[in-house]
Amino acid sequence: MLHVSPNSLQLKPAFAKIVCEPGWKWQKREKPLANYDLFYVWSGSGEVLLNGVPVPVSKGSCFLFRPGDFTSATHNPQRPLVLTYIHFDVKEPVDIVPQSYRMLQETVDFEYLLSRYVRLFLVKTYAAEEEAQLILKQLIIHLLREDREGPVERKASNQLTEAIHEVANYIRQNPGIAHRVEDLAARAQLSPRYFSIKFKEMIGTSVQSYMIRTRIERAQHLLMHAGMNVTEVADALGYRDIFFFSRQFKQYTGKSPSEIR
Repeated sequence: MLHVSPNSLQLKPAFAKIVCEPGWKWQKREKPLANYDLFYVWSGSGEVLLNGVPVPVSKGSCFLFRPGDFTSATHNPQRPLVLTYIHFDVKEPVDIVPQSYRMLQETVDFEYLLSRYVRLFLVKTYAAEEEAQLILKQLIIHLLREDREGPVERKASNQLTEAIHEVANYIRQNPGIAHRVEDLAARAQLSPRYFSIKFKEMIGTSVQSYMIRTRIERAQHLLMHAGMNVTEVADALGYRDIFFFSRQFKQYTGKSPSEIR
C-alpha cells in the first residue's frame, strides 16, 4: 500500500472509537472479511482469533485485517477493550501490505491520527473524506515503517534519538549562543557524559565540533548573503576576538572570512 494514492482508499461507513461493554464479544464470522479493517486497542485486555490463531491483546495492539481473513474476539469484562476500527477498500492494485499484527511501542502519533480520523466525521468537517484518506495513508505508512524498522528495542532508543536530534536542531537554530554541554544535556534530560557520548554516536561529531561547525556555516551564509562585514559577523555569532574567529573560520573552510565575503 506504500505506493497507493490516498484517493484510491475507499472509506467505509464502519468506523468508531468505542468502549466495549462488559459482555462484548466479536462473534466468529461465517464469511471472511470483505474489506480491510484497521483495528487498534487503546486499553483493556482480551484475545483476538485471526484465521484460527489466538493473539492476546492490550494497549498498543494493532491489526490490519485483510479481505479473506476470519476474525473473532473476546475480552476481560473487568478490563474491557477500548478500541478503534476503520473499514476500507483499495481501488487500485496493492503492492506492499503492512503485517497483520504488531504491538506498537510508540503510540502517541498513531493515536492522534486515529482520533483525528474519527472526529472528522463526527463533526461533519468540510472536506472530511479527503482529509480522512490522507490520514489513513499516514496510518498505513506508520505501520509499514514499524514493520520495516522493527518495534523491538525501539521505545527507549526512539526517545533518545529524538532528544539528541532536537538538541542538534536547537544548536543549529541558535548558532550565536555560547552553549554549555551541561545545559544541552539538561535539555535532553541526560547526564553531560552520557549526552556527549550519544551525541557523537548519533550525529557523527562531538558536541563542541558540531557547535563550531554550525557557527562557521552560519558565518559563511552571513558573509555571502547578508551584506555584513567580518567584524559584524563575528560579533553576531558571539566571537569577542576577531582574530580567533578568522583563524577558526579558515581552519574549517580553508579560506579567510574576507576571502569568502
